[in-house]
Amino acid sequence: MEKYVLPFAEINLKQLPQVGGKNASLGEMYQRLSGSQIKVPNGFATTAQAYLDFLEENNLTHAIRQHLASLDTTNFTNLHVVSDLIRGLILQSVWPVPIAKAIKQAYQELCQFYAAPIQVAVRSSATAEDLPNASFAGQHESFLNIEGEDQLLAACLRCYASLFMGRAIKYRHDHGFDHLKVYLSIGVQKMVRSDLACSGVCFSLDPESGFSQVALVTGSWGLGENVVQGAVNPDEFYVFKPTLRQGKNAIISKKMGSKAQTMVYEKTGSQAQTIVNVPTPKEKQEVFVLADAEITQLAHWVVRIEEHYGVPMDVEWAKDGESNEIFIVQARPETVHSQAESPLKMHSYRLTEKGELLVRGKGIGDRIVTGVARILHSTKDAHLLQPGEILITDITNPDWDPILKKVSAIVTNKGGRTSHAAIVARELGALAVVGTITATKVIQDGQVLTISCADAQNGLVYKGALAWEKEELDFTDLRTPTTKPMLIVGDPDKAFQLAAFPTAGVGLMSLEFIINNSIQIHPMALVKYHELEDEDVKAHIDQLTHHHADKQEYFIEKLAEAVATIGAAFYPKEVIVRMSDFKTNEYANLIGGKSFEPEEENPMLGFRGASRYYNPRYQEGFGLECKAMKRVRDEMGLTNIKLMIPFCRTVEEGKKVIQIMQAYGLKRGENGLEVYVMAEIPSNVILAKEFAQVFDGFSIGSNDLTQLTLGIDRDSSIVSDLFSEKNEAAMTMIRMVIQAAKEENAPIGLCGQAPSDYPEFARFLVEQGIDSISFNPDAFLKGLQNILMAEEGLTARVRK
Repeated sequence: MEKYVLPFAEINLKQLPQVGGKNASLGEMYQRLSGSQIKVPNGFATTAQAYLDFLEENNLTHAIRQHLASLDTTNFTNLHVVSDLIRGLILQSVWPVPIAKAIKQAYQELCQFYAAPIQVAVRSSATAEDLPNASFAGQHESFLNIEGEDQLLAACLRCYASLFMGRAIKYRHDHGFDHLKVYLSIGVQKMVRSDLACSGVCFSLDPESGFSQVALVTGSWGLGENVVQGAVNPDEFYVFKPTLRQGKNAIISKKMGSKAQTMVYEKTGSQAQTIVNVPTPKEKQEVFVLADAEITQLAHWVVRIEEHYGVPMDVEWAKDGESNEIFIVQARPETVHSQAESPLKMHSYRLTEKGELLVRGKGIGDRIVTGVARILHSTKDAHLLQPGEILITDITNPDWDPILKKVSAIVTNKGGRTSHAAIVARELGALAVVGTITATKVIQDGQVLTISCADAQNGLVYKGALAWEKEELDFTDLRTPTTKPMLIVGDPDKAFQLAAFPTAGVGLMSLEFIINNSIQIHPMALVKYHELEDEDVKAHIDQLTHHHADKQEYFIEKLAEAVATIGAAFYPKEVIVRMSDFKTNEYANLIGGKSFEPEEENPMLGFRGASRYYNPRYQEGFGLECKAMKRVRDEMGLTNIKLMIPFCRTVEEGKKVIQIMQAYGLKRGENGLEVYVMAEIPSNVILAKEFAQVFDGFSIGSNDLTQLTLGIDRDSSIVSDLFSEKNEAAMTMIRMVIQAAKEENAPIGLCGQAPSDYPEFARFLVEQGIDSISFNPDAFLKGLQNILMAEEGLTARVRK
């Protein structure tokens, strides 16, 4: 006779038909990965045979089939009626003695294993669950903190009944599963007391872009349901796998969530399994749920689990507040990017007009849609939602699944990237903006909206129907040119998405975008914080840096994480980071900047670039930049980062900057560090060979070089029509510096728009033998095609 119960020690993936995907995976990890020091709580599972015999002993199969036959499969108008009838039958049934006896005995043996009475988690695991094309995520019920045989049998009965929740019936219908051929196994596992600590979800890739070289760890205080359902905005940590394996500090990004609620057990005696949300104390909202060592440990485990299964994984973890140990409590295959098309076929969306931003949150999907907002506070209002509308709500859970198939986008107040709304949006191919906090208050019902998740990280909700354009990108038939095609990247939120482009790396990452948008504070205002006299400025700085006791650390950490994210996205390809090149008027606009910046008549030709780095006015600010870059290269292990000095007027100035960098721990040549210089001043061209003795390579800044060669202020509307990189004088300067670099065996590239706009300019650069050309992402395909045409033309002429 087939067993009714199997302990985890006897379960692996081969038992999936008997115990379902969830339990098979738990047994697999318990058996095969415990040696890797991955902690999985022990437990047991009921088998599919137990479920079938339960139905037979209670004469349920015929009645269930009859009720299902009455289901309206067109509009599902009677879905909940059918569900209630079937679940009522199951909940009124009795346990066959042999099955009840097997469950009780397994529970007693589990208590003996832990040498104490224990609480358990009771989870449903369908035999068709966690398949690559259908996750069944959240369709069936789980019950936590169950203690004693009577509570256990009652929870198991409710698990059987949950197989016929309305959402589960609809899900099976939509995915083509026969209702009576999907069986339910029940997993019973020692309870991890995460109500006293924290819990969350990990992905072994970036769930938005599908970038496979990072692990995403999310977490919040209390039980994990808040993170899974999106009831809170959790902490998020990205860990870079290659440097994790090298033993480096591989945490490349840490973002603190609000974590406004904590899910705990309600202390009501016999109803121990009842859970409630309570407000999270302010002091706990203001700290990360995990220490760096714990984040790293979880990332190691997730990578090991992915390697074991051979596919990207979605993993749930929980920390026990009594033992302070972290456990893996569930693992399933990731179901979106594992089914994705070729990464060389993609699309790009771009808003072509500006609009009023209503709310922002975490973006799911990489598209733009326009539609009508429909605010729903409950699934009972589902009839108000029309196909193609944008659902605005506080939070979603699996009860919303039948509704979500109708929407073009989902906007929620709560939730993170691993929330229910985010997961379902990915599966359905809809957009989602989660964690907006105020969407249901700010957006009006019936209002026309434009939703943009174009960078696959940020979700932006605009008022009205804005114009946008879509470009199809197909790199499958393009060969790799000899001239290296590279990208210009400033926004780390777009890095993982852009990493799929067939590039040789990043030819220009400028720090100004990060300082302006993420840091916002003038670096010297952090260095000299205690000397600031403007109390309003100090209050603003305090608000932004309140998680950092050391004000300077705020700048270093923010800058390091942004650079590390882009460095990781393109690793091991080179990423050339240009140190800050604000003009004085631009620096003055940063918080606290007016106290440290002189007023200049012509900032374009004034105190900028290299001249700032060794000047007492800014040297300590440059030191913060250097410390951030040292952290990225030496501590995080991203040695593909190269540094570049902008607007270096003289060779002597270049030597001074190299000395300053060395004083801050960035010694040229040490740990493979290369330092480039921008070729954007005529002096850089005329003395290129001398500059090549100080620096390792060049990048031509064609805009500045052209305007300084022609003596044109390109921002002047009166003379701007004379500005052209194709002017013979500008092209002569470019030709000269490329030739000099070649003679000195120094690599040289160019960053700019002209090679994508003008095929003849790309041809000129290729003919001169330039090593690389960098393009903005929206011009990359055209630029790559221009390079290929130029190389083909050059080859044809050589053959003749």
